[in-house]
Amino acid sequence: MAKYEVIIIGGGPAGLTTGLYASRAGLKSLLVERGIFGGQIVNASLVENYPGFPEGISGSQMGSLMHQQAIRYGLEVITAEVTGITQGQPYAISTTEGSFEAAAIIIAAGSEYRKLGVTGEERLSGHGISYCATCDGFLFRDREVAVVGGGDTAITDALELSQHVTKVHIIHRRDQLRAGQVLQQRAFAHPKLEFIWDTVVEEALGDKVLEELKLRNVKTGQQSNLKVGGVFVAIGLMPNSQIFFNILDLDDVGYITTDEMMATSAPGIFAAGDIRRNSARQVATAIGDGATAAMSAFRYLQGIS
Repeated sequence: MAKYEVIIIGGGPAGLTTGLYASRAGLKSLLVERGIFGGQIVNASLVENYPGFPEGISGSQMGSLMHQQAIRYGLEVITAEVTGITQGQPYAISTTEGSFEAAAIIIAAGSEYRKLGVTGEERLSGHGISYCATCDGFLFRDREVAVVGGGDTAITDALELSQHVTKVHIIHRRDQLRAGQVLQQRAFAHPKLEFIWDTVVEEALGDKVLEELKLRNVKTGQQSNLKVGGVFVAIGLMPNSQIFFNILDLDDVGYITTDEMMATSAPGIFAAGDIRRNSARQVATAIGDGATAAMSAFRYLQGIS
């Protein structure tokens, strides 16, 4: 079993920053990522709120640069899924590419898109139902589509989709948006965006592809159908913390609880980024978490060596 001082789970901004700091500190480090290095940020067509890029930068470019910088200092990376962690020192991490051992673990596994949980969603996922407007928006050119949600992601998706489609119906369960004021102003001023307030999706309908959505007004109970060629779900995220529930303290939603130094309830295990409780879920804060977690792991290893 290969042995490391630090194993990092997750290759998004938090994980890559952790890897950069850990490897620069001289720690023998391994980063395990099950998908794309860079995490969910790679799906963003333009990141406008990260300091140092006044004209913005594409998410894919940012993720690629972070990856390049992290491995420059000796960080080892593999593409694999973590399937389990044993309790007690040293920790043994099982993955789809073998098992590894480490005295410290930093969990930066992020989160995944929350689903609607309605009939027809699983069957039509990828056939008219999408969770990534940046990835799939161009496939719906010249069609009428819907976006479900009222936060920053939903409104950003709607504005991006408006470049490809004829109309975007924004379906929100409340009567006002949660998105930032700048995004709201852009959305309300856009002629292709139409708002359906106080409404939820109850079913996705269609034979082989999505044809329409069954809607319900949460205040009146009135039901209606909306014919669309696609729907983009942007109702939040769920933490990828399922395999940690038996060794770490999680909150009611499943986010990992940490202190201000990113330490979890288990000695030598730290968490950073979207997966931890009270994260702002921004690239800037994920990077700060990653740096803090790496320094905390370094100090922890000094104490047990």
